[in-house]
Amino acid sequence: MKTRVTPFSEPQISTGAGQDCLVVIYAPNSNQLGKRFSLSNGAVRIGRGAENDVILYSDSVSRQHARVEKRDVHYHVVDMQSTNGTYVNDELVHERQLRRGDQIKIGDTIMKFLSGANLESQYHETIYRMTIIDGLTGIHNKRYLVEQLDRELSRATRHGRPLTLVICDIDHFKRVNDEFGHLAGDHVLKEVAQLAKSRLRPDDVIARYGGEEIAVILPETDLRGGIRIADELRKMIAAETFIFEEDDIDVTISCGVAQLDPTWRSHDFVRAADERLYEAKRAGRNRVCPA
Repeated sequence: MKTRVTPFSEPQISTGAGQDCLVVIYAPNSNQLGKRFSLSNGAVRIGRGAENDVILYSDSVSRQHARVEKRDVHYHVVDMQSTNGTYVNDELVHERQLRRGDQIKIGDTIMKFLSGANLESQYHETIYRMTIIDGLTGIHNKRYLVEQLDRELSRATRHGRPLTLVICDIDHFKRVNDEFGHLAGDHVLKEVAQLAKSRLRPDDVIARYGGEEIAVILPETDLRGGIRIADELRKMIAAETFIFEEDDIDVTISCGVAQLDPTWRSHDFVRAADERLYEAKRAGRNRVCPA
């Protein structure tokens, strides 16, 4: 399945402060991030068709995909026999009572359910997290990576401490999207990111660098240590079978590793790791190449 994304329509429902709402935390069109849809009317329809309250123009969204409705004091999301299904916290559901903070995935858009007291605080916390966290994978985003890389580079240079950068890319990721669909690709990307995160130390920084690329900053780590960690990540991911609905999906990663040279600036550092990543790709993939 190929996904074509066009911009959202303007919301057809009010977005008043202090009301239970859905907030867009991940969308193909970045201009829609943070958009808030009020649930004050008690029922909201979501889909590709013009008759919906929340209209998502994407081939991965059905014309009438899902609805959110209030029953007594609780909200429920109900799938309306959509083609690609409705997910709550990555679980495929037909119907589910929503709890504060639940994430609803409709096609390639993720919305967060905010409810209860302190709604404005919840909303602003959600918006803040969107500035540093990638909404799809749950790891940091490129903006945060760049800020942290500058900080760690300055600290390492000032104190003469080692610093290593790893950039990894999922091999043949386009094949995953082409064979299993973009929703499966999203699932694999998130699972790879979370699996890699589980291996890292508290002071390490992992972020989605772009597309299917993941970068890891390793403070107090020399090139040899960076190679060891990168190879552990590579082996972990190669050994894992990712399951999306009824499909088993196996992937591998290639990694480039570079240790900071004291004369480098951050763009030199990234370029060194990135060049080694592409060397790993040229050498056959599923391998680690150090600078």
